[in-house]
Amino acid sequence: MWVVSGDYKRQADPTCVPFEQLECDVFISEATFALPVYRWPHTSQVVGEIFRWWRSNRDRGLASALFCYSLGKSQRVLAELLAYTNEPVYLHGAVDSLVGVYRRAGVHMVPTLSVPGDRKTDFSGALILAPPSAVATPWMRRFGDHATGFCSGWMRVRGDRRRRGYDRGFVISDHADWPGLIETCQATKARRVLLTHGYSDALTRHLTESGLEASALKTDFGAEE
Repeated sequence: MWVVSGDYKRQADPTCVPFEQLECDVFISEATFALPVYRWPHTSQVVGEIFRWWRSNRDRGLASALFCYSLGKSQRVLAELLAYTNEPVYLHGAVDSLVGVYRRAGVHMVPTLSVPGDRKTDFSGALILAPPSAVATPWMRRFGDHATGFCSGWMRVRGDRRRRGYDRGFVISDHADWPGLIETCQATKARRVLLTHGYSDALTRHLTESGLEASALKTDFGAEE
C-alpha cells in the first residue's frame, strides 16, 4: 500500500481532527521544514506570547496587526486565544468569511468583529487578524499606529523575520517539524520513503543514515516555497 501525505502536522489543534498515523509499504511525505533548526514550541505557549504582545502594544497605544493565513492558521489562533481572553478580535474579510464556516461546524473561538468599511473606528489597543496579502496595502492605513506580527514556521529563523519586515514573528506552523517528520516516516514502517517539497535532500540523508530506503522526488512547484 502507498500513502501520500500531503501537508500534515502532529501537534494538537482544537480546530481539526488529530493526526492519524498509518502504516504502509511506500510513504510519500512533504519535507517543507525538513531541517534540524525547525522545531516547534507548543502552540498554546506561542499564543500566550501573542496575547502578551497584544497587551504590550495596547499599553503603548498601538493596534496589533497579526498576519495569518485565512484558512486554518487564523482559526487556530482564535481558538487557542480562548485560554487567555474573551475579548473580540477584528478580522479582515478574507478571514471573517472562513471563521463563520468554522463556527457553524462547532469550533469554539474568541468573539470576532468584521473590520468596518468606514474609517471612523479607533483601533488603538485592538488585535486585527489579516492574511499576509494585506501587508503594506492601503487597507492597513485605517489602523493608524500599529505593530505587525506574522504567524509561520518560517519565523523560527531570525533572518527570515528580518527579511520579511515584521515587528514580531510567532512560530506556528501547519506542517510537521523536523522531529515530527522523522517520527512519522519511521512509524509508517514503510520499506521505501519518498520526500517532496522543501528540504527533501536533508531528510533523505538522515533517513538513509538511519537505515531507511529514502529518496527525493522532484517538486514541480518549488518556486512557491
